[in-house]
Amino acid sequence: MLPFEVTIASRYLKSTRRGFLLSRVAMISIAGFIIGVAALVIALSVMNGYETEVRESFIGVFAHGRVRAYLDRGIDDPAALADSLRRQPEVQAFTPYISDKGLLRTKDDQTAVFVRGVEPETSHEVTRLGENLASGNLDFTEKVNASGRMLPGAIVGTRLAERMGIEINDEFTLVSLSQGSSLSDLPQMMKFIMQGTLKTGFHDLDNNYVYISVPSAQKLVNMPNRVTGFEFKTTNYNLAPAVADSLNQRIGYPFIAESWGDMNPDLFAWVQIQKWAFFIVLSLIILVASFNIASTQIMISMEKTREIGILKAMGATHLSIFLVFTFSGLLVGLLGALAGNVLGFLICYAQQTWRILALPADVYIVDWLPVLMRESDFVKVTIASLLIAFLASVVPALRAARMAPADAIRHD
Repeated sequence: MLPFEVTIASRYLKSTRRGFLLSRVAMISIAGFIIGVAALVIALSVMNGYETEVRESFIGVFAHGRVRAYLDRGIDDPAALADSLRRQPEVQAFTPYISDKGLLRTKDDQTAVFVRGVEPETSHEVTRLGENLASGNLDFTEKVNASGRMLPGAIVGTRLAERMGIEINDEFTLVSLSQGSSLSDLPQMMKFIMQGTLKTGFHDLDNNYVYISVPSAQKLVNMPNRVTGFEFKTTNYNLAPAVADSLNQRIGYPFIAESWGDMNPDLFAWVQIQKWAFFIVLSLIILVASFNIASTQIMISMEKTREIGILKAMGATHLSIFLVFTFSGLLVGLLGALAGNVLGFLICYAQQTWRILALPADVYIVDWLPVLMRESDFVKVTIASLLIAFLASVVPALRAARMAPADAIRHD
């Protein structure tokens, strides 16, 4: 059996002969909560989906983590470091890579690029580089050019290829910008044939990166039998930070292990900041609805003044009257939160299932608005809604509780 405070609170929200307007105001308050809660749930789910897509795309290109030498000076004994990675139980696979800055030259133009050497035989176990190809294939084998010369293959970012006017089977020259220690270490130059284009959705990658094989990169940057580092994949990407910490403790200087979050912290920090910004800004919708709750409770207390006096004369305490009006406000918040959660869930489910809202694929990482619903977001939004509803009811409830029984009964 419900406490009498809850029963009276629910009755006060219903329409009566003299209080027809009150029920309509209560409905407006509930509607405001529904809209606010639904907007919060949808916004958080969209940010969850976008964060997941960004992370998956980033991990698909750069793996769960990497081990490299400080200042990217290269690893003299790659085999020893590979053995250390094999002994790490959470590491599922790893692949060597070489990273360098260079110049891409064509007949008519040149531009600064990032050169990345990868090993096709093992990179597919760690990254999804091959799945991100927009054209061609992940083929670095030597091809015969128009003059009969054998040239190694390369993969170029889509935007970079468009900007430089390079097409499949076109030749271009890469110049290493690595600084040599003597005059004999002059910048290396090599010619390549473009075998494919890469489209990751990340502007910097698609506009600035060239992928070649590890042997070609070693020759280009004058690092025979050396690599910049190893990329690794863990059994679960959430384990990558712990694995990086473990590797740092075990192998130590001059090596450094980094997880996917360490490799691009600004990107993921920006996503989290936006998520909290959405939560705070859209909470203002619920805050506006809370003013309707406060005004509704004040109108109810004025309308029910005689009833409040009678209840006090019959023995109701100040606390009981206070609880009647706080329960009334909480009931509005609870109904609005539940209905808003349902509405938000249905809209998010429809977007997940049918992908109603599309995005321009040439601008964003995905061609539809990603959505990922989490139970914790529904719980947080509901708790925040009930807290706001409670705080909005406190002042009207205190006002009603302080009424003197004799004055309330004499009220006309």
